[in-house]
Amino acid sequence: MKHYLTTILLLFPLMMQAQYKSQVWSPDNGDGTFTNPVINADYSDPDVCVGASGEDFYLTASSFNSIPGLPILHSKDLVNWKIVNHAVKALPPLERYNVPQHGNGVWAPSIRYNQYNQTYYIYWGDPDLGVFVTTAKDPEGEWTEPQCVIPGKGMIDTTPLWDEDGKCYLVNGWANSRCQFNSVLTVREMSADGMKQIGNPVIVFDGNGTEDRTAEGPKFYKRDGWYWIMCPAGGVPVGHQLAMRSKSPFGPYESKRVLATGNTGINGPHQGGWVHLKSGEDWFLHFQDKEAYGRVVWLEPVEWKDNWPVMGEKAKNYCGQPVLKHKKPNVGKTYPIENPAESDEFNSIQLGKQWQWHANYQQTFGMPTPYGYMRVFCHKQSEDYKNMWEAGNLLLQKTPADNFTATTKIRLSAKDEGQYGGLTVFGMDYQALVLKRVGDEFQLQQITCKNADKGKPEEVKVLATLKATAKDKVDYQPAIHCDAYLRLKVSYLGGKNADGTNKHEASVEFAWSKDGKKYQTVGDKFTMRQGKWIGAKIGIMAAEPAGKKVRGWVDVDWFRVTK
Repeated sequence: MKHYLTTILLLFPLMMQAQYKSQVWSPDNGDGTFTNPVINADYSDPDVCVGASGEDFYLTASSFNSIPGLPILHSKDLVNWKIVNHAVKALPPLERYNVPQHGNGVWAPSIRYNQYNQTYYIYWGDPDLGVFVTTAKDPEGEWTEPQCVIPGKGMIDTTPLWDEDGKCYLVNGWANSRCQFNSVLTVREMSADGMKQIGNPVIVFDGNGTEDRTAEGPKFYKRDGWYWIMCPAGGVPVGHQLAMRSKSPFGPYESKRVLATGNTGINGPHQGGWVHLKSGEDWFLHFQDKEAYGRVVWLEPVEWKDNWPVMGEKAKNYCGQPVLKHKKPNVGKTYPIENPAESDEFNSIQLGKQWQWHANYQQTFGMPTPYGYMRVFCHKQSEDYKNMWEAGNLLLQKTPADNFTATTKIRLSAKDEGQYGGLTVFGMDYQALVLKRVGDEFQLQQITCKNADKGKPEEVKVLATLKATAKDKVDYQPAIHCDAYLRLKVSYLGGKNADGTNKHEASVEFAWSKDGKKYQTVGDKFTMRQGKWIGAKIGIMAAEPAGKKVRGWVDVDWFRVTK
């Protein structure tokens, strides 16, 4: 482990300012062009706004039950992005979200700057509880505690609009799973500060029985006297993007399809945010569903034709298709290449912003240290334990590219029998390579679980028996320790779906090393699978059998993402 405390503390401010450059995916080609996706990670249902200066862009995305939630990403050019904050530290009510709530929580947020009170707002729908909002004067600073402004079931995908007269309107979609209807969009009036409903909802669009079924994810804008609602329809895998316009926020609206797959093989290009630049250009950020990898973020140019926004390229009847490579947005300057953080040396007393837990954070999940490692405590399994779908202490991050390798150096400190921890790729199916204490030795094990969300049990394969690296010298709650380097490699399998769109399957292969130099591939290959409304995630797992034993832990020296 690294114990250079003085050096770390001296270098901490510099490290926090450093620009992270990914080894596995960077959209900026360095020649004035970019290649999509601009964020090749699961920032699903993205929304973006222009900051108060007119020169900063802020993006947020669905975070569901992952905490910290509502990630805030910053960019100067819409191509190079950095994770700068999270707006939610804990989801209310605590008694609900202190345990994993896979697929619940934050659905399709919107981020807006209200120029009338110089405040940033993020709205989202919790499909079980209602419409929530948090606010901040600085997106990179403190956000207020989440507040429920419209209680009720089924309201999702909420976006506010502040009109020139200061009035506030809110558009939203509806979740069939909660209220037994969907494919409609509604608009209601809110108080001027956006914190209270003062009008009843009005249906402004109905996609039922049409190719625009599953209309959802609406975003609200105003341009040259026209009210605009932009939303996806047709379903996540194969849908398209609609633009609707009206002279009144309550309609009636006319609509056109403005972005679809075309002949690109890019499935369901839709749901995102439109931004207008100081240079006069318009751009649209949206997601593409890449199945096990999650929903990644694309950037499309927008041209206006007959007062309709045509997105992408090769437009037919106002409908464009996604661009793979394009000239970067004209923001007046050229900015350095920067990507969302992936690798982590754990040299800070603040947990890196790429990491999330699977429930509201509790201190028994784990803690950073000033000694160059992150400690993850073992999850106490339930008496009727089936699999790690129950665990909130999973320390995970998004997959960063189609092909990549993740390597970590860990020490398992086991104070009792059966304590284990290691490296995992986690979704509704998951696999892990772990060290587990068995007697006074350790086993290198491969844990595999399919249909974890349905309560299916794990399968365990013993790969090797290892001696303890070290033992505590005292006899009070002594631990034995085992060090190892663990690695997983994700490889894109390619292929086509029946509808001609690209298939996004990936295989995972694990390896390990005693010295970090020579790695041995072990275990069975695994097909990566997405989680509940999220992509598969990678990171650290630690657990132990139920009971009142002294808790064990994993110290993570570093975690590195490479080619």
